[in-house]
Amino acid sequence: MKKTSVILCDDSRVDHGAFSFVRKRLGAAAGGQKLGASWFELQPGKKAFPAHYHLANEEAVFVLEGEGVLRYGDEEMPLRPGDYVAFPPGPPGRQVVNRGTAPLRYLALSTMIEPEVAVYPDSKKVGVLARSQNLASVHKQDDAVDYYEGEE
Repeated sequence: MKKTSVILCDDSRVDHGAFSFVRKRLGAAAGGQKLGASWFELQPGKKAFPAHYHLANEEAVFVLEGEGVLRYGDEEMPLRPGDYVAFPPGPPGRQVVNRGTAPLRYLALSTMIEPEVAVYPDSKKVGVLARSQNLASVHKQDDAVDYYEGEE
């Protein structure tokens, strides 16, 4: 059996208007390849990411502390400690929001299938993601070009 050890991982921080969080990439720090796990902390009034869904990857959220709201398509559901929500690939869009008065802390889990396409229904964007190939590109859906444009 392989020996296990304590894995130390650094915080990453995002602060972009209504989107602000602290994240620890637990899965990556432990050498995970096909299963991602991240610890998130959202301050009151903040969101982690724009509403989105994935076409290849399944995601899940497990709430550790605090209270928040899950936007899931046109519905909103309360999130409390001990809640676990799974998101299979495909619509509807989902978004975690801290509307409480204390920090919201949760684990986010994901399969790590690449390449991946993420869809952002509120802003009508599409993201093409293959981080292992240093590719993460987000575009407005209306900016699509003809398949053969620039090829002749």
